[in-house]
Amino acid sequence: MPERLWEALWDLWTPLLILWITLLPPCVYSAPTTPAPALMSGSRLELSRLSEEQRVLNRSKRGWVWNQMFVLEEFSGPEPILVGRLHTDLDPGSKKIKYILSGDGAGTIFQINDITGDIHAIKRLDREEKAEYTLTAQAVDFETNKPLEPPSEFIIKVQDINDNAPEFLNGPYHATVPEMSILGTSVTNVTATDADDPVYGNSAKLVYSILEGQPYFSIEPETAIIKTALPNMDREAKEEYLVVIQAKDMGGHSGGLSGTTTLTVTLSDVNDNPPKFAQSLYHFSVPEDVVLGTAIGRVKANDQDIGENAQSSYDIIDGDGTAIFEITSDAQAQDGVLRLRKPLDFETKKSYTLKVEAANVHVDPRFSGRGPFKDTATVKIVVEDADEPPVFSSPTYLLEVHENAALNSVIGQVTARDPDITASPIRFSIDRHTDLERQFNINADDGKITLATPLDRELSVWHNITIIATEIRNHSQISRVPVAIKVLDVNDNAPEFASEYEAFLCENGKPGQVIQTVSAMDKDDPKNGHYFLYSLLPEMVNNPNFTIKKNEDNSLSILAKHNGFNRQKQEVYLLPIVISDSGNPPLSSTSTLTIRVCGCSSDGVVQSCNVEAYVLPIGLSMGALIAILACIILLLVIVVLFVTLRRHKNEPLIIKDDEDVRENIIRYDDEGGGEEDTEAFDIATLQNPDGINGFLPHEDLLRESN
Repeated sequence: MPERLWEALWDLWTPLLILWITLLPPCVYSAPTTPAPALMSGSRLELSRLSEEQRVLNRSKRGWVWNQMFVLEEFSGPEPILVGRLHTDLDPGSKKIKYILSGDGAGTIFQINDITGDIHAIKRLDREEKAEYTLTAQAVDFETNKPLEPPSEFIIKVQDINDNAPEFLNGPYHATVPEMSILGTSVTNVTATDADDPVYGNSAKLVYSILEGQPYFSIEPETAIIKTALPNMDREAKEEYLVVIQAKDMGGHSGGLSGTTTLTVTLSDVNDNPPKFAQSLYHFSVPEDVVLGTAIGRVKANDQDIGENAQSSYDIIDGDGTAIFEITSDAQAQDGVLRLRKPLDFETKKSYTLKVEAANVHVDPRFSGRGPFKDTATVKIVVEDADEPPVFSSPTYLLEVHENAALNSVIGQVTARDPDITASPIRFSIDRHTDLERQFNINADDGKITLATPLDRELSVWHNITIIATEIRNHSQISRVPVAIKVLDVNDNAPEFASEYEAFLCENGKPGQVIQTVSAMDKDDPKNGHYFLYSLLPEMVNNPNFTIKKNEDNSLSILAKHNGFNRQKQEVYLLPIVISDSGNPPLSSTSTLTIRVCGCSSDGVVQSCNVEAYVLPIGLSMGALIAILACIILLLVIVVLFVTLRRHKNEPLIIKDDEDVRENIIRYDDEGGGEEDTEAFDIATLQNPDGINGFLPHEDLLRESN
């Protein structure tokens, strides 16, 4: 407190002291024998005089020197302000010396009396615009203007006064602080500026205070840091505060200038409030035929917080419908949506009771002591009766029937009932879009399915149809069920060769050599797989040329009994083979294998199977003979073309006598040149009209005729 008091006294007396010094008689500066120190000390000028001996001994040096002068800013008296006086010890007072002033503001701001050396400020000065002026002074002979001393530079400083109020350049301000903050939580800091001189006095020394916004906030006087002044401010009670801040110079003392700004403080939300259901009991009703996933109702727990702090998740924690219903959270509406998970049945259960819970998703552990951040409510759901469609005894049906089943025989039966209390009779029908060939019928009363057309498993193994059940009392109530009918196999197809076989037998083959291996196929599908029996016809059992052998892979090999086959004697052999299956009763068929006798190389490669191969010249094959014949024909064609062209070339080029010349007259529209014109036309063109089409020019005709 004593330090503050001394500062206040100093700030009060300093401007008065400066003003008093300025109004004193001008100070005279004389030249010392050594470089002069600064002659200004605080607000007083020091004057030093030299003896006559010193002036004589130092006449070659500068006779006067000074460093700086001072003038008070913003002074606006009726007369110019006397800043100071220049004087040299060379001036005996005879008025033979003239003083000259140059530099910043010389003549415009500062004027000098060239006789007395008095310097006056003729304009009002502002330190904030220019704090100091550098000038040069020189003493010259009044009559000759010759310099008597070298020029000397000095500074006039503008002395500051408190003429600028503090300013908040970045205001107004905005800040945010979490609600429920503890006492002294930092909010923000503000800064004011003062254009006055921060070095001189307290003109720029600022002190901050709060004019409005107490008792909620406080401010540090020197640092301008704003803090909370009350603990646990609640956003839900008041969210925004307006604080008026003042900055005052002169250290905050009386007479100082001040500036103000505003700070808007917003309390940000924290999760300090639990969710709360608007009501403890909710009632909903839902028809029993509602579609799965349909929303049947909404429950909402209100939370005074905002944003993610108000988000809640909903769950079913108890009740007799936890498996029938589910609840999901709607993030936008912040409520819970009840949906149906499984079908309802009014006839089975008419109401349900659920206990639902809403709990905050983001819990702040700092406020866990306020209790659980959750709430519960009871939900009662009443199931309403609805006219339901018929219900089949099974969701799908699988029926089996043999492919040789008799027409109108019963394949199977479907059943359905009306689940409603009224129990309407049911009528059955087949959806003909699934039975376009009308292979099946159904009894409309009892649901028995019968066969309408013969079946063939080899054409279609499965038949998928749809059965429709319709309530007789309400035809709009229908149900559908898929029925899969599998056609069972019976042995109604005889086996046969798997493909068309043609065997080749070499003339130089050996006895017991395998000629061909064949396999069989059966369109039927026995449970234990196919097993075939092979045999020759009874009359071919003792076949002298071939025999058969059954293989383990259900195939058959045909073997030659001897060698020496000759294709000139017999080119083709036909071998009938009987193939039997293992069905009940077994079926069989006879397939004939064609065996050709061929000429083979020594290693058994077939070369030719035709009898004509024997009459060909030795060393020439059929391919070689065909090539020779083609060359002969080509030569004959070339000769014929050559002869034809020669005959055409030797024909005469003039018109025959018996031809009508008039038919070859060509009409020209050009006028002739007279008897002397020998190039107008060519007589050869009249004789040969084709010449006009460019076949032969008349010069070529003459050359050919010669």
